[in-house]
Amino acid sequence: MLAVGVDIGGTKIAAGVVAEDGTLLATTRRSTDPHNPAAIEDSVVDAVEELRRDHEVGVVGVSAAGFVGKDRSTVVFAANIAWRDYPLGEILADRLGLPVVVENDANAAGWAEFRFGAGRDVDDMVMLTVGTGLGGAIVTDGQLLRGAVGAGAEVGHLRVVPNGRACGCGRDGCLERYVSGTALVRETQAALATDPARASRLIELAGKPKRVTGPMVTKAAMEGDEFAISMLTELGRWLGTGMAALSAVLDPAVYVVGGGVCEAGDLLLQPASEALDQQLFARGRRPLPTILVAELGNDAGIVGAADLARA
Repeated sequence: MLAVGVDIGGTKIAAGVVAEDGTLLATTRRSTDPHNPAAIEDSVVDAVEELRRDHEVGVVGVSAAGFVGKDRSTVVFAANIAWRDYPLGEILADRLGLPVVVENDANAAGWAEFRFGAGRDVDDMVMLTVGTGLGGAIVTDGQLLRGAVGAGAEVGHLRVVPNGRACGCGRDGCLERYVSGTALVRETQAALATDPARASRLIELAGKPKRVTGPMVTKAAMEGDEFAISMLTELGRWLGTGMAALSAVLDPAVYVVGGGVCEAGDLLLQPASEALDQQLFARGRRPLPTILVAELGNDAGIVGAADLARA
C-alpha cells in the first residue's frame, strides 16, 4: 500500500508518496504560516491531493514538531506552531477522506533511519539530530519509544550539568545547550570575541565574530583551521557524554547521528566516539555502540511518517 508522508516544518511543508520498501516515488512542497493552523491544514490537504492525482494512496502519515498524544492524532503541545491539544489528525482525516496518523517529527525521522537507513540492521537504536537544538528518537527491541503521554525520547533535555547553561525549556544544564548548532555558534562567537587572532579563517569567512554560523565553523574545520576543529571537538565530546548517559539506560547497538553539523564527519564523530568509550558504563565488559551518520537526510521525516502510518 502506498502512503503519503507529510513533514510539517516552521515555514514549509514537504510531502511525498512512499512505497512499502521506503522508496520515495514523488514529492511536493508548500510554504506555510506557523501561526495559522488553518493555513497549515489547507497546505497539507492541497499537497496530499496533488500527490493522490497520480498515485493510489491508502493512508497519510504526518510528521509534526511537538508532543503527540497516545491517540497518534492530537498534538498536545508544539513550541513553534500554534497547536495546543489540537486534533490535527482528526481534522485532516475528515478533509481528506483517508486515515491519518500523526507522529512526532524526531520519531518519524528516527523510524525512517531504523527501517530503511543507517539503523536497518539492528533492533535497538538511538537517533540524535544535531540541528538548531538536539532531537532524538529511540527504538528498543524494534519498537518506537513514545512514552506515556507522547513526550518520550526528548534526549536534548537530559540534564547533564546541574546549574549549567539556561535552556529554553525553563531548566538548566540540558544536553542541547552543549550539543547543537546553536551551542556551537554561541561558544565559537564567545571565544572569538575574546581572542579573534585565534581564528583568522573564521573572521575571513564571517567578517566579524557575531556573524559566524555553524556551516562556517564546519567549512573552516574541514579546511584544517585548528580553532574551528577545536570547537567541533568540544561539541563531539559533549555528544559522546550524552551517548554514554543514554547507554546506561537503553543499551543501543547503534547511535545514528543526523543534522547539519554531521557534515563535519569524523571531526565531530571521532571525539564523540572517544568520549563514549571513556565514559561508557561497564567499559571493557561490553561492546562499544557503533556511531553512524544518518543516510536519509531531509527525506527522513516524510519516509518515517508514511511508514508509521501503515503500522
